Amino acid sequence: MSTILQQQFNRVGRVEHGSVALPGIMRSGSIGGPDTFNMGTMPSAQQQITTGQMHRGHMPPLSLAQQALMGTINTSMQAVQQAQADLGEVDNLPPLGQDMASRMWVQNKVDESKHEIHSQVDAITAGTASVVNLTAGDPTDTDYTSVGCAITTISSNLTEMSKGVKLLAALMEDEVGSGQNLMGAARTLTGAVSDLLRAVEPASGEPRQTVLSAASSIGQASGDLLKQMGEGETDERFQDIMMNLAKAVANAAAMLVLKAKNVAQVAEDTALQNRVITAATQCALSTSQLVACTKVVSPTISSPVCQEQLVEAGRLVERSVEGCVKACHAASEEGELLRQVNMAAGAVSQALSDLLQHVRHYASCGEPIGRYDQATDTIMTVTENIFTSMGDAGEMVRQARVLAQATSDLVNAMRSDAEAEIDVDNSKKLLAAAKLLADATARMVEAAKGAAAYPENEDQQQRLREAAEGLRVATNAAAQNAIKKKLIHRLENAAKQAAAAATQTIAAAQNAAASNKNTMSHQQLVLSCKAVADHIPHLVQGMRGSQAHPEDLGAQLALIIASQSFLQPGSKMVTSSKAAVPTVTDQAAAMQLGQCAKNLATCLAELRTAAQKAHETCGPLEIDSALSAVQTLKSELQDAKMATLEGQLKPLPGQSLEKCAQDLGSTSKAVGSSMAQLLTCAAQGNEHYTGVAARETAQALRTLAQAARGVAASTVEPQAAAAMLDSACHVMEGSAMLIHEADQALVCPGDAESQQRLAQVAKAVSHSLNNCVNCLPGQKDVDMALRSIGEASKKLLVENLPPCSKSFQEAQTDLNHTAAELNHSAGDVVQSSRGSSNQLAVASGKFSQDFDEFLDAGIEMAGHTQSKDDQIQVIGNLKNISMASSKLLLAAKSLSVDPGAANAKNLLAAAARAVTESINQLITLCTQQAPGQKECDNALRELEAVRGMLDNPNEPVSDLSYFDCIEMMLMGLCCEGGMVGGMVESIAESIGRMDEGTPPEPDGTFVDYQTTMVKFSKAIAITAQEMMTKSVTCPEELGGLASQVTVDYSQLAQQGRLAAATAESEEVGSQIKTRVQELGHSCIYLVQKAGALQMSPTDSFTKRELIEYARAVTEKVSMVLSALQAGNKGTQACITAASSVSGIIADLDTTIMFASAGTLNAENEESFADHRENILKTAKALVEDTKLLVSGAASSQDKLAQAAQSSAKTITQLTDVVKLGAASMGSEDPETQVVLINAIRDVAKALAELISATKCAAGKAADDPSMYQLKSAAKVMVTNVTSLLKTVKAVEDEATRGTRALEATIECIKQELTVCNILCVNIEIFKEIMCFPLFIIF
Repeated sequence: MSTILQQQFNRVGRVEHGSVALPGIMRSGSIGGPDTFNMGTMPSAQQQITTGQMHRGHMPPLSLAQQALMGTINTSMQAVQQAQADLGEVDNLPPLGQDMASRMWVQNKVDESKHEIHSQVDAITAGTASVVNLTAGDPTDTDYTSVGCAITTISSNLTEMSKGVKLLAALMEDEVGSGQNLMGAARTLTGAVSDLLRAVEPASGEPRQTVLSAASSIGQASGDLLKQMGEGETDERFQDIMMNLAKAVANAAAMLVLKAKNVAQVAEDTALQNRVITAATQCALSTSQLVACTKVVSPTISSPVCQEQLVEAGRLVERSVEGCVKACHAASEEGELLRQVNMAAGAVSQALSDLLQHVRHYASCGEPIGRYDQATDTIMTVTENIFTSMGDAGEMVRQARVLAQATSDLVNAMRSDAEAEIDVDNSKKLLAAAKLLADATARMVEAAKGAAAYPENEDQQQRLREAAEGLRVATNAAAQNAIKKKLIHRLENAAKQAAAAATQTIAAAQNAAASNKNTMSHQQLVLSCKAVADHIPHLVQGMRGSQAHPEDLGAQLALIIASQSFLQPGSKMVTSSKAAVPTVTDQAAAMQLGQCAKNLATCLAELRTAAQKAHETCGPLEIDSALSAVQTLKSELQDAKMATLEGQLKPLPGQSLEKCAQDLGSTSKAVGSSMAQLLTCAAQGNEHYTGVAARETAQALRTLAQAARGVAASTVEPQAAAAMLDSACHVMEGSAMLIHEADQALVCPGDAESQQRLAQVAKAVSHSLNNCVNCLPGQKDVDMALRSIGEASKKLLVENLPPCSKSFQEAQTDLNHTAAELNHSAGDVVQSSRGSSNQLAVASGKFSQDFDEFLDAGIEMAGHTQSKDDQIQVIGNLKNISMASSKLLLAAKSLSVDPGAANAKNLLAAAARAVTESINQLITLCTQQAPGQKECDNALRELEAVRGMLDNPNEPVSDLSYFDCIEMMLMGLCCEGGMVGGMVESIAESIGRMDEGTPPEPDGTFVDYQTTMVKFSKAIAITAQEMMTKSVTCPEELGGLASQVTVDYSQLAQQGRLAAATAESEEVGSQIKTRVQELGHSCIYLVQKAGALQMSPTDSFTKRELIEYARAVTEKVSMVLSALQAGNKGTQACITAASSVSGIIADLDTTIMFASAGTLNAENEESFADHRENILKTAKALVEDTKLLVSGAASSQDKLAQAAQSSAKTITQLTDVVKLGAASMGSEDPETQVVLINAIRDVAKALAELISATKCAAGKAADDPSMYQLKSAAKVMVTNVTSLLKTVKAVEDEATRGTRALEATIECIKQELTVCNILCVNIEIFKEIMCFPLFIIF
């Protein structure tokens, strides 16, 4: 034997050993007699390898796919080099305190970092194994896009991992050397990745062993990194066994290669002999790859993606073994040799099976109570069989034997667990449950004996049935705790995988950003990634908390809540990721993003199911958990106060005074809102929603506590910091009492004493919240300015003004000067409210000082008036300026606390304009004798007032009219008797305008006005509900709410007048007008009672009356909505139909999931042909409905309603029959099932969009943009119906009847479309729709 090493360009391979001593061929010599052949042996195999760099000019050109891979490798290499450079030093963290919150922050960050790094290392090792598997074959058959995807996965995760390692190393600095050791391990991993990238370059010419060695180095480095951060796989014995099993596969494969060599030596055909040699070599290669892959994924074998790669490597071995056996059988007929080959192949398969079984066992061995499952399922199934076998004693007895065995297994398992249980109480519980189950089993056995002895006795059978039912109940009771543990464990695992999948998707999204050419899709993806990134820490904390405290119900509920909260942002990220994939030009990056999104969607589905089941099992624990959480927050704040007094309280990383102040202000409103919801639900006795409200309250309080601590830590003055923490503690204390009282109120709903206690506690909490907000920097300064204005304004209450001390000219000059200063200060207040707290403090102080000087100048000017009436008018204007100034400071204070509050900026701008207007009115009054002067001064002041607005030109001035804003400000902040009268008068005027003559020419349609009316009607109902709550907790806030009702009703009445004029029938218009007027009268009563209650906040009779009128308002709102619905039956029917179609789409998504899993089967024996006719007939009916929907947009509401209802009914029928047809094809063809169901799903989705477009286009003119949208939706609809029919035709059998029926249906639809062309709709757009060549393809 000799060995050849052949250089192959542009090909990755390895040294191959083969025989060149082919069988001798004897020929007659050309001269003379026969030649003499000498027999002998060649020396042993030798190899001589000469290494060096080949001239690149001799290399054949790379293919396009290889060039793309080279680009990916170069980009990834740059990312790896950057990560290597970043790992030079740890993150620089600010100094951290030692209070409870600081320690918790550090622990949470450590847990989050470890989880993220672990998931990133999982992805790196899985990507490495994928590279090994994908580059195993011939280079011409390699999927280079998938290789690039795997490399992109490695590099993008390495980039993110380096960031996490730097942070974790900084957090681990307290442990001597541990941080630097972690950084060193990360650098080693980065170097190993760099070696792998160089080895897999298409033009590198590196031998295969270099790739495998580099991959193995990555596995080793990954394991070292995980061990350095304390996250290594805990079961080292499992890893050792796994490696031994992989080596066993290699040893078995070596034996197979040896046996194949024996077959090759006796093969007579050279080609067949070479096939055997090639197949044996491939078998050895695939086995070595399996061993390398095992080394790579061994440190992260707990990851499903790593398990998948190991399984894939096993498949490659399996295929190579099959190829080797086939080649041997084709090359020789030597029975004994082939038998040895078969035995050797069987040994490889068995060793491979042992390895994969070991891995699969690891995937499920984390469930310690899994052995209960089969016994429990058997008991449930068999007892059901006993129930259905009544009358057949023999069958009942036979099932009873099976049942007895299953219960025996369960009892033994429970006793075994009891013996191993460390907790004595848990051990006793298990033993008691096992005894209960054993006793029930004994009773069932006795009953079975009786049934066996007397098979004809019905009483004996009944006793057996009852005994089996008792055993079923005992099983449920006994296994309940075990089942609960299993469900929590399943949720923990689902949360871990979902967080890891989300981390991978974020990394993929960041990697794809550079090649995403669609700015909009990129921005949407960035926003969704940010939202998910904010939720990942909560999910990780919930998972780790549950794992650390497996018996803590609060920890389990925290995990459930975190999981449920993660679902929505996670789903949005899946959607935005899938939408971005087509716009990413880099194929490898796009593939990575698509795969990550798909994996995340799968993980979210499992998380949703696991969270739901766990929540059902854990029961209603929200109230207790919320109470415990709030008490913990109080302890943290008390601990923070101790640190403050010692001068040790430090802000957490990322916290600043301004950010925490804004968080506290905005969160205080969220706390108030959730508490109002808590009060309402508790008063109604609704336990579920009370629990939800308690949970939301606790979550809002957590944000409030963090913000309060941040403000205190950032405050220089210790007294101010302590005051902030004290006020926050009072909020927590009161909130805990409120949650406790709400829990007690559920016991006796409607109890007057309980409700009174709730109201008292809620009022105390509201007061504490206000105090907490007032402790914010700058707020006290604003309050001082307000008090200063109030004190100064008392000068206006005297009966006789002081004597004048200046001349008229001097007084007028002073008034103009101080007016200009006050107006300028008002602008400064507006500007500072958007700045820092110190700026607001300075501006408010300057404003109050200028107001005092202006007031003195105004009083001096009032003394120069010629008459008493003029003097009264000047004093009245000064009072208006005082009120406007106070409102300006209040608006600035509100905006500085919560800059994101709805309409806050508009209210501030309106308050500033009110100050300017009131100043202008006073100056005008005092300077009437100087022609032209007042106009110039007024203009200058108005310009000064808008100076600040020009600095922020993008901010809207107001959503409402000037007078509406003024009225809202006045009513919201001061509800005097005259103010209530003004509100009542405003509502009465709005009611009266409903009866006025012909309204102005409408600019919109009935649907437009209806939409606006629904918005304002609901707003009134919500405000009325809030007034019910505030009547108990904060009567002083009723004025603002009453003002809101007044403004909303004014808008409602205005829109109602237009809606009545554009209604389809006069009857409907009259009903709308009547209902709106009735609502107005109820609003008047409500506003009046709000004013009365503010005058007498403790009057219980007035409170009851207000609550009754608020309920009356809510009832009248519902009557208004009913009247609106009567005016648009068609639109309402479209909404209902769209909702039905959405449900159908969701059901089809579930069906697709079952089909993909291979579990979609028909209930009885049937074929696709049995359903084909119904599919075709129903599809025709749906096209008819499409025509009616399109024409219905220009027809009456009744016809539109009929069309919408008919289309919803038809799509339901079509969906059902297509699902039946898909099921009839059997689960052995899941791909075709999925294609068919996807086709009907596309039709349903198109119908939903068509219904929506029809609703928007109803009643619109032919040239309205909504009509063009309707045209587009109709085209999509009929195109998708066409696609469905094509799919049906593609999957139908050979029966000609089905083909003829399909063609006939298509022809019929074409005729119907032709008829549609002459449909008398009088709208040109519809003609375009109906002329669309839908079925020409047939």
